[in-house]
Amino acid sequence: MITNIKRFFGPGCFVAASLALTSCSADSAADTEVAVGSGACRDNPVALQVLGSGGPIADDHRAGASNILWVDGKAKLLIDAGSGAFVRYGEAAVDFKDHDAVLLTHLHGDHASGLPALLNNGGFAKRTDGLTIAGPTGNAQFPATSEYLDALVGKEGGALRYLHPYLDENEALPRLMVQDIDASKTGLQRIWDKDGLQIDAIAVNHLNVPALAYVIRTKGKTVVFAGDQSFLSESFVAALSETKPDLLVMHNAITMAEGQPRGLHRDPQSIGETAAALDTQTLLLTHHMQRAVKVQNEVNAAIAENFNGPVLLADDLSCHPI
Repeated sequence: MITNIKRFFGPGCFVAASLALTSCSADSAADTEVAVGSGACRDNPVALQVLGSGGPIADDHRAGASNILWVDGKAKLLIDAGSGAFVRYGEAAVDFKDHDAVLLTHLHGDHASGLPALLNNGGFAKRTDGLTIAGPTGNAQFPATSEYLDALVGKEGGALRYLHPYLDENEALPRLMVQDIDASKTGLQRIWDKDGLQIDAIAVNHLNVPALAYVIRTKGKTVVFAGDQSFLSESFVAALSETKPDLLVMHNAITMAEGQPRGLHRDPQSIGETAAALDTQTLLLTHHMQRAVKVQNEVNAAIAENFNGPVLLADDLSCHPI
């Protein structure tokens, strides 16, 4: 079932897929429709569907961070696979055979713990083509993406070792082609350029967690997934300055209050500064945490100090044509 919810948005206007979070300035004039539900994004040339719009705490209806980029009706990219993504994946009627790649921003549980369930699901999809899975290199506290996959489905010692054909030359399951992207390197790193789809990764600061952002270009559109990043991600801003993304996806995780974990996440003022520096066309806030949602109007106002473009507030299964 698809639910179309009409909202108005323009400069200084904040729009949610639910009735709870809407705040607009008096001069907002443009309008859009946010579609929610199975098949909501299929009729758009390029669209982002948010599978999970939540964070690491189970305190509302939201699944952990996960997104699908739809291109010409196909679920080409899965970006993150947080807890609960499996359910939303099914509700969105995603086909595992359609993916070109799975992109992991980092290996916190609310971004990666849903991957085992989705791989298990993929075993029933009758996919024959290989599948790229890209994510960051590791450090002393976190495994590299390849190590994470081996710990999940490796033949020797993997927790779900019955799925080991994913990593072997075996026709039982499609081969996973795992890319460890250097999370200590500055600048854009090209990881995909095929069939009109380009993907670049760029390292960002998320305290001690190896983390990436992604820049995706297709059909003349640019989408930037900022991932979990702090204000110390200066190289991200420098590399993407004036990129003019059609959609910038950032996280609504902290407020302007004292004592917030600014070493992990950008505060709202920094989000606005970043969106402005990139010359963003539309900003989408997701990865909602209650400390921010409860004071959303204050968060919105802090963003608007530097960015006066349209800002959307994601919900699970909301569809955002690009």
